[in-house]
Amino acid sequence: MYRVFEALDELVTIIEEARGVPMTSNCIVPRGDCLELLDEIRDAIPGELDDAQDVLDKRDEIVGKAEHEAETKISKATSDAENTLAHAQAEAERILADARARAERMVSEAEQRADQEIEKGHAEYDELVGRAHAEAERMLQAGRESYEHAVEDGRMEQARLVSQTEVVQAAHVESTRILEATAAEADRQRAECDAYVDGKLAEFEDLLAHTLRTVGKGRTHLRATQATGVHTPNPHVQAVAPQNNGAVPFDYDG
Repeated sequence: MYRVFEALDELVTIIEEARGVPMTSNCIVPRGDCLELLDEIRDAIPGELDDAQDVLDKRDEIVGKAEHEAETKISKATSDAENTLAHAQAEAERILADARARAERMVSEAEQRADQEIEKGHAEYDELVGRAHAEAERMLQAGRESYEHAVEDGRMEQARLVSQTEVVQAAHVESTRILEATAAEADRQRAECDAYVDGKLAEFEDLLAHTLRTVGKGRTHLRATQATGVHTPNPHVQAVAPQNNGAVPFDYDG
């Protein structure tokens, strides 16, 4: 094809440089050279056309092969995508089932811990109430004995001093003071016992309220997880431990 363009360029150059005919737009060109160039062009064109036709034929073959390969790749990609999607759906269902089972297990464990804490709280409550009653009875008995002992001491002292006119009035005053001090001590011990029992009951009430709130929030979270199908960590499920705020029971024996 290069020779065709080269021969055409030479033919154009010959015509442009040819001597013109006076008074006309014609020119005188060398016939032999022009015919030789035209023969070369004519001989070169059929071969180039055959090459072009071969290229066109191969183009159709290449395009068909490319389309076939494209269809094959598209089919394979579609199959891979479907397999990947099926695997992803199966994995998602497995993860969701695991999450639901884990949530149910956590709620069950929380309920069991709550039941254990409630039972433990009841036991501690009964023990504290029993100890408080026993301590109150002991303190009341000690107060009665102290009161009776003080009264007896006062009577004995009063009897001893009744013959001494100078100190009779002082004996009456001292006896009255001892009786009042004994009654005040008994009242103070009773008030301390009541305050101790009330504090323990308040601690147990706080423990029961906290446990019930934890169980309620865990059940609410489980129902929300079952309704939405999305598992999120439950921030309300945690171990419940008895709380006494660092308080130390009053040691009445001490």
